[in-house]
Amino acid sequence: MTEELRPPANDADWTAYHAIRRRVLFELRGKGAAYNANHPDEHAANHHPFIYWTPHGPVGVIRLDVESAVAIFRLVAIREDVQRRGYGQRMLRAVEHFARAQGCTRAESHVFPGAVGFYERCGFTRVEATTTSSTVLMHKPLVAVRPDE
Repeated sequence: MTEELRPPANDADWTAYHAIRRRVLFELRGKGAAYNANHPDEHAANHHPFIYWTPHGPVGVIRLDVESAVAIFRLVAIREDVQRRGYGQRMLRAVEHFARAQGCTRAESHVFPGAVGFYERCGFTRVEATTTSSTVLMHKPLVAVRPDE
């Protein structure tokens, strides 16, 4: 098995998806009790949850919400034990490819301040005057997919 981005397909996949998100985005930030694995946004139209798989199992998750031509990257997380190994960058590239295929021309993400440098290395820039106390809005233009991709 090579690295692959794919949606959760069964109960075991959904369990892995929620375990990564809960741990990295909620428990490690002291907000574990706030996590809701049954939030209706997970299954809303134009919301695409994904797991990033490697030969070592699931290492990352992301939900892509498509609003018109904008791809909104939500709840992006890489397991803490495999961070800083390039999985996040490769996962974002795979999600960008999917987003372009959906007709998206721009990606946006509300980024935890500690992850701004990572997103900048992935080609995102800050949207001026959008920093809140908890997130920074960042964006990136998406170039159209060529027919041979």
